[in-house]
Amino acid sequence: MTNFEGTFTNFKNEKLDEFYSAIGIPWVARKMMTASSPTIEISKNDDKWTVKTSTLMSSSSNTFQLGQEYEETMMGGRSIKNTTVIEDNKMITTSQSDRGKSQRVMEFDDNGFIMTMTHEKTELVAVRHFKRV
Repeated sequence: MTNFEGTFTNFKNEKLDEFYSAIGIPWVARKMMTASSPTIEISKNDDKWTVKTSTLMSSSSNTFQLGQEYEETMMGGRSIKNTTVIEDNKMITTSQSDRGKSQRVMEFDDNGFIMTMTHEKTELVAVRHFKRV
């Protein structure tokens, strides 16, 4: 069984600025987000998962149950509707907002995970690499 729980730090990104631009994040916020290296903490309590993302500028936390829709507030105050499922060694979050559908796939191994983010309308893909600490 894949161990999804733990603390992970970002060490590499691919096409992140282009992706954030495609989903409509304003230039200043986008530059701040792409310059940061977030830490993600994932924990589980009974059937509820919590994913906490922290940077030097801010932190956010989402608690959810697999397969059930929940709301996430993005930087800048926008809300998106998410549904997260687990398949094999992947935690897959599908999001819907006024700017379209997107997906985050976190594929785990013993060293950390690779997050692949896809924006359906533009077909842009960004990749973030995280190591377990």
